[in-house]
Amino acid sequence: MIDKKIISQIDWPLLAVTILLSLVGIMAIYSSTLSEGTYFFHRQCYWLLIGTFLLLPLLFIDYSTIERFAYPIFFISLLSLLAVLIFGQKFGGAQRWLSLGIVSVQPSEFAKLAFIIALAKYFSSIRIPHRGLGIKELIIPALILLAPFLLIAKQPDLGTALIFVFIFTSVLMVVKIRTKTVIGIFIALASLMPFAWLYLKDYQKARLLSFIKPGSDPLGSGYHLLQSKIAIGSGGLFGSGFTKGTQGSLKFLPEHHTDFIFPILAEEWGFIGSLIVLGLFFALVTRGLDIAGGAKDKFGFLLTFGITAMIFWHLIINLAMVTGLLPVVGVPLPFLSYGGSFLTTMLIGVGLILNIGMRRFLLG
Repeated sequence: MIDKKIISQIDWPLLAVTILLSLVGIMAIYSSTLSEGTYFFHRQCYWLLIGTFLLLPLLFIDYSTIERFAYPIFFISLLSLLAVLIFGQKFGGAQRWLSLGIVSVQPSEFAKLAFIIALAKYFSSIRIPHRGLGIKELIIPALILLAPFLLIAKQPDLGTALIFVFIFTSVLMVVKIRTKTVIGIFIALASLMPFAWLYLKDYQKARLLSFIKPGSDPLGSGYHLLQSKIAIGSGGLFGSGFTKGTQGSLKFLPEHHTDFIFPILAEEWGFIGSLIVLGLFFALVTRGLDIAGGAKDKFGFLLTFGITAMIFWHLIINLAMVTGLLPVVGVPLPFLSYGGSFLTTMLIGVGLILNIGMRRFLLG
């Protein structure tokens, strides 16, 4: 039986914001791909139904059950990432998808949640020293990060791999880490940067160079960014109107329904519409942090914070990417970008946040 007390604690504002953002995404995908038919629109609608179908029952499973199976869930996610490298489908030079018959899934998306669950489990089960974590205490969590990072970077999918690093860093900051350790890690990473350049693919190097000087290759590596800025700038205050944009319908902007969905929205909905959408994201992130702060246990706090950090970093990196503040690294926009695995992961993540929020006033 479902406890009525738990149902009464559902965070309806958070659920409403999630639904609104998902519907905005459906509308943006419909408009951006209208000239190509309704294939992407219908597919995203199907995935929204699947994600909702997974979100709703998840609310009524006590998250302590997830805590008990944290490491098996993480291990299964690693196996799925390994399976991608062996049996995965290749598209555009990347091997990121597993075929399940009628659908293909991207295991790296679901691995984000498994990674957060494993981190929350580990940090909630150890005693954090008063001075904060040192290098020795970070060996195991570093291994938890390194395993999915290397498997995903191998696909290659540097953008997704970096999301893991940002989530990891966010969680470290909130569980407390020694200042000396932070400085040491920063120096070590900075010293490795020149060597990292040697392992980048040619297209990744081109993206970095075009970020520094977009006009150097306006028809090549700098094309995405230049067209993105044109789309955002042409939106004006109120935009050109729904389905009236040119960047998507005339296919000037590549990846206009995935990583570059925001410029399409900005062109059609203008500054006012974009501001409303960003306000919805702000509400989602702040509600996530509020629920994290009120969680009844450490695992619930870290899990909620980690998922909120995942959504936050996707948002910040994508917006910085499409406006030219960061290189193009292939990070989609939560709830708006086309992608079944990505949308489902975001919805499951919100489901877990709601789950924890519903139980924060319950004892036991």
